[in-house]
Amino acid sequence: MEAYVGYFLYFLSLLTVGGIYSIFALGLNVNWGFAGLFNVGIVGFAAVGAYTYALLTTAESTYHIGGFGLPLPFGMFAAMMTSAVIAGFIGLICIRLRADYLAIATIGIAEIIKLILKNETEITNGPRGINKIPRAWEHFSEERFYTSWPMSWFGTLENWEAFFDTLPNWYWQPLFAGTILLVMYVIYRMLERARTSPWGRMMTAIRENEPAARAAGKDVTRRRIEAFIIGAAIMGLAGSLFAQHLRLIEPTNTFDPSKVTFLVWVMLIVGGSGNNRGAMLGAFLIWTLWSASELFITGAIDLIGNIFSTLDPSILQTRAGFLRMMLIGILMQVILQRYPGGILPEVRPASPKADKNIAGTTGESK
Repeated sequence: MEAYVGYFLYFLSLLTVGGIYSIFALGLNVNWGFAGLFNVGIVGFAAVGAYTYALLTTAESTYHIGGFGLPLPFGMFAAMMTSAVIAGFIGLICIRLRADYLAIATIGIAEIIKLILKNETEITNGPRGINKIPRAWEHFSEERFYTSWPMSWFGTLENWEAFFDTLPNWYWQPLFAGTILLVMYVIYRMLERARTSPWGRMMTAIRENEPAARAAGKDVTRRRIEAFIIGAAIMGLAGSLFAQHLRLIEPTNTFDPSKVTFLVWVMLIVGGSGNNRGAMLGAFLIWTLWSASELFITGAIDLIGNIFSTLDPSILQTRAGFLRMMLIGILMQVILQRYPGGILPEVRPASPKADKNIAGTTGESK
């Protein structure tokens, strides 16, 4: 029975992290798939969202500023807003840059954000990071929550302790995974509506032929900034969920560009840029393969160590992370050879007028 519970929890873990990466990929799809903005600063917006959430929702601490103990939904909303405001400021300065120059600028901004988080120790606790970040549903079992409003209305400290003692210690995992999948679905539905709206068609026109869109009277700069802000806000929300999942964040290893920016880009390209379903499919697929690659690489290193007795396996073990990235890179090349537009390529939204004309020509009625 314990083995089945273990498999179930591992499956929930895949859904949880896959869902968080799906939200990252949906945000990047707004930037790149909708508007053609080459944003390589994903990790910067993720860090802003994660730290905003952590500072607002953790308990009071002498190690960093904040610790306001605010409600979790407020922390998530603030994470979105903070990322959006920073993206708006960056967009006003950098949005007119061409694709490759914008990529360089966003890389630099992401590194600046990480350096600020690392060096402003009085605010962020520097390299030691912030721990005990409250996780949705699990936080109900923390004393500071069930001894305060509104949980304190429904039971005493002894009642709540007795209640949580009756639950398995993983009770929160299905609820947390379900919450992330629900958030992902809501964002997907909103973005699908935006994609098929006049705004979405205008973004496609700007992405495909910016001079023509400008000549047609479209405010290209404003629309590009809008897409940049919306994508960054979604990334900030994903960053707050990432912080909840990890419960400990610090600026160096948690927000390593190779584990956030690189993976999210691979997810979007493999799944299908411009297609929200493709972004989500790519996220779950690549995260599952990334998780499985750890077992594969570890097994391969052990096998090589047994075959070549003179070789020290620890040399390869220290490079396991790079081998996993190489494996994912090769996989992306193989998939793109077979599916150049991604597994689920973009489907262009049709104009309602075009639909009416087609219906009139064929005599069909809705």
